[in-house]
Amino acid sequence: MSAPLLSVENLVKQYDTGGGEPLTVLRDLDLSVQEGEIVAVVGESGTGKSTLLHLLGALDRPTAGTIQFKGTDLFAKSDDELAAFRNRSIGFVFQFHHLLPEFTALENVAMPALIQHRSVADVVPRARDLLDLLGLADRADHRPSTLSGGEKQRVAIARALMNEPALVLMDEPTGNLDARTAKPMHREIERLSQDIDQTFVLATHDPSLAGIAKRILRLELGQLHSLDPGDEMAPADQVPGDGETSAS
Repeated sequence: MSAPLLSVENLVKQYDTGGGEPLTVLRDLDLSVQEGEIVAVVGESGTGKSTLLHLLGALDRPTAGTIQFKGTDLFAKSDDELAAFRNRSIGFVFQFHHLLPEFTALENVAMPALIQHRSVADVVPRARDLLDLLGLADRADHRPSTLSGGEKQRVAIARALMNEPALVLMDEPTGNLDARTAKPMHREIERLSQDIDQTFVLATHDPSLAGIAKRILRLELGQLHSLDPGDEMAPADQVPGDGETSAS
């Protein structure tokens, strides 16, 4: 097997409670992600799924442990270096689309590349191609207020792909959509993994979305546990392999 795109070892994240013992959200967590993989992280609300994605995307620093991206220790970088890394190498999709209301779908998709000061002539064709890839070619010049919920999330996915990131992190990407609207989104994510070998790590409560993943991991008591296909969304007290702490 080739070297992992992302390698996490002994990750710890604690928060100061203002006195007394710190709150430990993640404890000695291990994870490896291969290029082209879809990995789903499931778990109850408040278990730290968003915290984990923020650390994987270098939006926050861990209390202890390491995250290596293509063999490089992320948190040996300065804050400015991390900001450049995020813009270049990580795409983010959140539960809420966070589209800029005053800009069109095309302009929203192009924004990450424009932040890099790339020319409009270079950026616009790729932004249009991404909208076309996601079935939104005819919505390119529409502002978010005129788009449906599913269309807004597809624009957010296109924006996340704009800079050709090695990794896309998704935090409840279909959480605001009904089942009818969410299902086509699941197919789009799966197709992107297959067609352009895109790597995804997604956090979700949705069994249907988790079902497209190559691996499903439950985050419980600060650690990841691999789930068997038949136990994908099993209750926490039925998770197999409670003694396992590695999700490599």
